Amino acid sequence: MKTNLLLSLFVITCVLGSAGIPYASEAQKDFSPPPDEQQLPAAMHSEMKKLPSITVGMKNADITGGDNRALQAAVYYIAGLGGGTVEIGEGRYVMYDSLHLRANVTIKGIKGKTILRKADGVICPLALDGDFGEQQFTVQDPAGFEVGYGVAIWDDRAGGFHTTVARITGQNGNTFSFDKPLMADCMVANKARAATVFPVVSGYNIEGARIESLTIDGNKDSNVYLNGCRGAGIFLYRAFGTVIEDCSVRNYNGDGISFQQSNDVTVVRCISENNNYLGIHPGSGSQRPQVRNCLASHNGTDGLFLCWRVRHGTFTNNVLQGNHRFGISIGHKDSDNILSRNVVRLNHRDGVFFRNETLGMAAHRNRLED
Repeated sequence: MKTNLLLSLFVITCVLGSAGIPYASEAQKDFSPPPDEQQLPAAMHSEMKKLPSITVGMKNADITGGDNRALQAAVYYIAGLGGGTVEIGEGRYVMYDSLHLRANVTIKGIKGKTILRKADGVICPLALDGDFGEQQFTVQDPAGFEVGYGVAIWDDRAGGFHTTVARITGQNGNTFSFDKPLMADCMVANKARAATVFPVVSGYNIEGARIESLTIDGNKDSNVYLNGCRGAGIFLYRAFGTVIEDCSVRNYNGDGISFQQSNDVTVVRCISENNNYLGIHPGSGSQRPQVRNCLASHNGTDGLFLCWRVRHGTFTNNVLQGNHRFGISIGHKDSDNILSRNVVRLNHRDGVFFRNETLGMAAHRNRLED
């Protein structure tokens, strides 16, 4: 009887051990959350150390390709996972549409070797008026307009924010559909036209995007001008908290870097040169911008242009030289900014220019130091 009992206990012990069930006396590993672990503000989990990532390039990458479609596919994949990193390999990528940024996605290139070049553009008069809110346009000659291309539509009275920049989504002969409504009436009588121009990199209505170590070639000799309220080599619209780091923008027919209605944008160690209009253009109420250690040189007008209602910004250790109008321009409601340790030299007109405004709309309490 005693022998049978001991045998039974031995069998039970072996079974429990093989099943991985710990003895009561064994120390159990503690998987409980540490005291400093907290859920993220907008998610029901804590911060993760490893996040999604993908490579894209001409070869030896997760996604291979040589134009904006391959780059965009990588961005969409990472965005669909809630954010992470896209690494773009060495090469010259042809951009038939913008690289559209997405929230919480970081895009990294190889400094000086990852080049995004704007494709040659075409421009054509409209054959029919484009009406406000309409999402199709008809051109006299459809050559050079393709489904998937970026497009801008405007007339002589629809400049600034009234210019529409969108993506072509379909074609029926000379008529094309696009993915955004027209922002204004574009009338044949006012020389309405469409052109395959757009920002090379753009971010709209997003938060927390980041781009690093990209070179933007605007190919300005083969593209018409696009105004800085709707385009630039790198363009942001309501892209809050975006970081642009170690990027170069050259030869864009318009502004180099423009961000509109975008709070808390950081531009650091960037170069904007030989663009046809402004070098760096924070505007339209963009609050608390930080522009540090940047070079804006030999642009068509101003090196640094504080547009309307730029407030509480910090502009430090920048070089603004050789621009064809002003080094720095400050004006409409641009108040409470700090501009320190900047080098402003060899610009064609004033080094620092305060635009003429009435008292209420003037630039107040800006500090220029060192």
